[in-house]
Amino acid sequence: MKKILFLDFDGVLHPASAYQTAAFSCAPALAQCLRPYDCDIVISSSWRFNYSRLELMHFLPDELAQRVTGMTGPTQGGKLARYQEIRSYLLRKLQLATYSWRALDDSKWEFPMDLPELIACNPNTGLQDQQLDALERWLMDDASIRLS
Repeated sequence: MKKILFLDFDGVLHPASAYQTAAFSCAPALAQCLRPYDCDIVISSSWRFNYSRLELMHFLPDELAQRVTGMTGPTQGGKLARYQEIRSYLLRKLQLATYSWRALDDSKWEFPMDLPELIACNPNTGLQDQQLDALERWLMDDASIRLS
């Protein structure tokens, strides 16, 4: 089963109020968590409106950048915007019947309440052990995709 991680930046890879020195401070922990697994990354961050995919990949450690397979598309106005952008991407890009996805995001209000695919981060801290544990549980679900 294909695993896809929709990745937000602010409030996930660094605290939402991060100054330049703290930018992407949580990215190495995410890279380490993903290292043994086959998982694609799709950038869902609003940074995609200001930077190209290639530019966004340069912000990430190489280990994460190599996993980036796409970005979600135009903004979806209205309720649950980020969730709608992810759904549109999945419907538009994936012909696969068997895939599993998760979103690492700090904007809980942009997703349906209690959505199991959302791994919500605290915007004040970014990615922490609790979210990394949830991510690893999801990645371990199908041992057949684990890399050696």
